[in-house]
Amino acid sequence: MPLSCKVKGWSVGQKIGYARVSTVGQTLDIQVKKLKEFGCVKIYREKASGANAERSQLKKLIASVTEGDIVVVTRIDRLARSTFDLFSIVKDITNKKAQFHSIAEPWTDTSTSTGRLMLAVLGGLADVERDLEGSKNR
Repeated sequence: MPLSCKVKGWSVGQKIGYARVSTVGQTLDIQVKKLKEFGCVKIYREKASGANAERSQLKKLIASVTEGDIVVVTRIDRLARSTFDLFSIVKDITNKKAQFHSIAEPWTDTSTSTGRLMLAVLGGLADVERDLEGSKNR
């Protein structure tokens, strides 16, 4: 298990990766390679549609996250299919005092002020998206 330490008041944990493909015929190899190169010590792997809310490996990852950990994906579309879903998952991660980072979209890094701003904007967009979906069903 990697050692944890404190840096500038933040607890520094481990990098935990999440790789997902939508169909059984697709391969996780490229994502796993990028996550390893980024320094992930554990990688949760899943073959499931992003629209499927019952992604068992994602649930295990979120349950295992502790303060100071960094959850890493290669691209945000590997984590979520909608703004609301992305906001909800990242909020679950940050509520545990952990961070989120997408390799392809560094602006999502929640350890930076820009990343936290983007999370706030995503929250607003998720709220609008939820309202629009609700109005479609009326």
